[in-house]
Amino acid sequence: MAKVILTHEVTGLGTAGDVVEVKNGYARNYLVPQGFATPWTRGGEKQVEQIKAARAARALHSLEDAQALKASLESTKVKLAVKAGVGGRLFGSVKTSDVAAAVEAAGLGSVDKRKVTIPSPIKSVGDHEAIVRLHDELSATITLQVVAAK
Repeated sequence: MAKVILTHEVTGLGTAGDVVEVKNGYARNYLVPQGFATPWTRGGEKQVEQIKAARAARALHSLEDAQALKASLESTKVKLAVKAGVGGRLFGSVKTSDVAAAVEAAGLGSVDKRKVTIPSPIKSVGDHEAIVRLHDELSATITLQVVAAK
């Protein structure tokens, strides 16, 4: 097991500033090369405090913004036009990047595709739901209106 300090949020693992233990290969082959983590050292504890202080300062400002964004996301349907065949069956499925682009195109603000979760694969036209993690303890459920592109 390897101890690492997360520099970015990693779904299912933790947020920036957390010290976590992961398997050696996961740290060596994915987290460190992608820039999501740095190896833990005694001097790294200072870095952890700096990351947590910066995150706390941003969190105070972003919580109000996140609550406003949640209200606007949940009150409107986001229209998403995708290629579909006969009977409303999609060619492929809707990806999180498609959802993020549709939210931005609707003028509701920008959403990071890594914070979008689609509970079940969307493979047909109609109304579907997606969850957007806006803050550590705040998520919004958006309604997607998937229509066939002309």
